[in-house]
This record gives sequence, structure tokens and C-alpha cells, in this order.
Amino acid sequence: MRICVYCASSDGADPIYKETAFRLGATLAEAGATVVYGGGGKGLMAAVADGALSKGGEVIGIIPRFMIEVEWQHPGLANLEIVEDMRERKHRLLTGSDAVIALPGGSGTLEELFEAITLKRLALYFNPIILLNTKNFYAPLHRFMQQTVDERFMNREHVDMWSLVDDVDDVLPRIRATPRWHEDARSFAGVR
Repeated sequence: MRICVYCASSDGADPIYKETAFRLGATLAEAGATVVYGGGGKGLMAAVADGALSKGGEVIGIIPRFMIEVEWQHPGLANLEIVEDMRERKHRLLTGSDAVIALPGGSGTLEELFEAITLKRLALYFNPIILLNTKNFYAPLHRFMQQTVDERFMNREHVDMWSLVDDVDDVLPRIRATPRWHEDARSFAGVR
């Protein structure tokens, strides 16, 4: 299983976020999953990679060339793919993934997450999208997304495009329990 992980590179956040990211990486590696992430060497990015590597897991980093030029890459990765820009990075992260996990993060993490949700809505991505709700981080976003349904910018079915879990131990069971997204999702992509 290839798991795409979106997460922050910030070192300034509460240490619980890094601890959770490390634990997630270790859990995925122990389950035999390949972790594919943005290739960064700081913050939650480094922690998820370090967690997987600590258990002998396979980690693939995908990083734009300009980030290599300023040495933002993780120094311990055997598999670091250098791409030309952020757009190609996002495409390569998602392509071939069996699931997406979004850890807490800033604008980059949220942009990646929303692209995955949008592609799922348009029947261009069909696999689970999991929001790891450490410290209730994603609860406001979850409420906001419910509001988009309540205000009729999305259909009721669209809230099933992602799942919110509170603990690392719930991630893999949720991935396994999530059915493949509807092949006919374009038939209800527009608001009815």
C-alpha cells in the first residue's frame, strides 16, 4: 500500500504534532505501507519520515528543485525524487496512492488536501482521504465543510469524501473500512 501524507514543515508547533507524525510514520511502516510525502527535513515532514525509517519502512520524498537549492530536503532519504515545481510535486504525491492522510499544517498542507478532495469530487481520485485530527486541529475545517453542504455549495454525499479520525491507531482501520469512491461521482459533482 502506498500512502500519501500531507503535513507541515514547521518546527514551531506544539511538540505533540511531531510526536503524532513520528508515530504515524512508524505505524504505516510496521503495516508494510510505503510513505510518500513532500521530502522535507523539518517539522512534521521530518517526523513522519523518521518514524517510518525507524521501523525500516520505505519512504519516498518528492521535492521541487528550488527546495533542494535551499537544502530543505530530508538528509536521510534513500529515495528522493526531484521535480520541477509544486504542481508536479502534488501530482506525483497523489498519483498511485492508495490513500491520503492529512496531518495538521498550514496553507501548503491545506492546498494539497483541498486538491485531493476536489479531484475526488470530480471522479479523478477514488481512494480514502483521512484527516488526522490531532488536538482537534481539523474540527473547525470539518464544521466549515459541513456548512458548505448546508449552504448548498456541495451535496450531502460530498461529506463522505473524507474521514476525520482522532488517533493514529484509527487511521489504518479507517482506510481499510472506507469504500472506493463512486465511479459515477461526476453525476452528483454539481449541486442539486
